[in-house]
Amino acid sequence: MIRRAIVPVLVGWLGISLPIMGCASEPALPAVPPSDTSPSPPASSIGSDYVIGPGDTIQVFVWRNPELSVTVPVRPDGKISTPLVEDMVAVGKTTPQLARDIESVLSEYVRNPKVNIIVTAAASAFSLVKVVGQVVHPQAVPYHQGMTVLDAILAVGGLGQFAAGNRSRIVRVENGHETIIHVKVADLVNSGDIRENVLLKPGDVVVVPQSFF
Repeated sequence: MIRRAIVPVLVGWLGISLPIMGCASEPALPAVPPSDTSPSPPASSIGSDYVIGPGDTIQVFVWRNPELSVTVPVRPDGKISTPLVEDMVAVGKTTPQLARDIESVLSEYVRNPKVNIIVTAAASAFSLVKVVGQVVHPQAVPYHQGMTVLDAILAVGGLGQFAAGNRSRIVRVENGHETIIHVKVADLVNSGDIRENVLLKPGDVVVVPQSFF
């Protein structure tokens, strides 16, 4: 009788203890490392060789310092002001150059500052590509990253009736030096010769002369 009484007790004990043992045997979930919640700078459609001009709007992004990250316009005097950095000359500089200059000032207050500059709105004359001569609508068009001669010609309505397209040229001024790039726009537009589809830079002037015939 004693042996029969022990069996239910053992069964009841095993019934309770087995689930507990099963739970204890489950592997612990790995700890998830905390994520860096610092915002990332937005992508820009303006290349790093873009020269900042008056009227542009730029975002100053200071890594891990959101209180120092602001979006500001470039004033008519060519300067910007941000937290801890006042009256910094921006005009005539590329975005990496301006970033390094701001880092130099911030280093007095912040340990190893990392600055990224984004041109969010290019509105200065430096950001325009001018298309002049024998085109349908000679005008200045806004530059965008990856802009080509074909983009510019199409933006002004195409070649004019008396255009000498194959004698066209791009006038480019960099660091005070003028460069002339000859381009056969007629072959590009009429024959699809993509070898003539030259990449443009902000401030370029595309000149389409008149035919003498």
